[in-house]
Amino acid sequence: MVSYVLVSFHAHPDDECLLTGGTLAKAAAEGHRVVVVVATAGGEGLTSSAAMTASSLADQRMAELHRAAEALGVARVHLLGYDDSGMNGDGGGAGAGASHGNSFVRADVDQAAERLAAILREERADAVTIYDSAGGYGHPDHVQVHRVGLRAAHLTGTRVVLEATVDRTLLRRILLVLNALRLSPPDWRPDRFAAAYSDRASITHRVDVRKYARQKRAAMAAHASQTVADAGTRTLAVFLRLPLFVFRRVFGREWFIEHGLHPDGVLDDIFSTLR
Repeated sequence: MVSYVLVSFHAHPDDECLLTGGTLAKAAAEGHRVVVVVATAGGEGLTSSAAMTASSLADQRMAELHRAAEALGVARVHLLGYDDSGMNGDGGGAGAGASHGNSFVRADVDQAAERLAAILREERADAVTIYDSAGGYGHPDHVQVHRVGLRAAHLTGTRVVLEATVDRTLLRRILLVLNALRLSPPDWRPDRFAAAYSDRASITHRVDVRKYARQKRAAMAAHASQTVADAGTRTLAVFLRLPLFVFRRVFGREWFIEHGLHPDGVLDDIFSTLR
């Protein structure tokens, strides 16, 4: 069987788990080289300690990322070296008051793309994952991942560009059920996602990752700093409390949009174009 190199580009540590963790674990288990690149170390993320600085949180989150990568079978982790922009693009999280002149959202797209392109060339990447044009739920750094990732793939001629996303219709249905069971994070109302992620008709790949639910769950759990903030009411903490059979149902599929691909039906193999 031919093996490929898959580079998965993300904004912050823990992003690699939710939308792509199962796919990365599946690719690694099948003998492909899997590499994770994060634009930032996540210094503006959640923290349970008021004394935690952006720098110390960033160090902790990178250590967590390496543990998550090990759980998924990732061969290598790269950091582009930008600062976390915060949800509003102003660095308003754990490190409020720090300088954000190097924030990812303010980075020149071409310059950031050159940093990513250098990794794509070094790794001889066959495929790269980014986010959809909405940045999923709209985080400024996620939107920037889309822009920078597209540009880097163009610079390097990387053949397969996969936008990690979610089937918006299915997501809203799941949230209705989780809300009814009082299992969803308090800020995850179905109406919040009316324009988030992607319409079902645009999705080219739906990957079955139920077999890798334990690896995906272990990777999520590795990001401990993001599970204890806000008294354990935040997204990762809530998801990790789901029984395994529910977790497998909720997170057993991952969705992508491949640039330039118009298949007759939805595909399961992210490397189908290469084959």
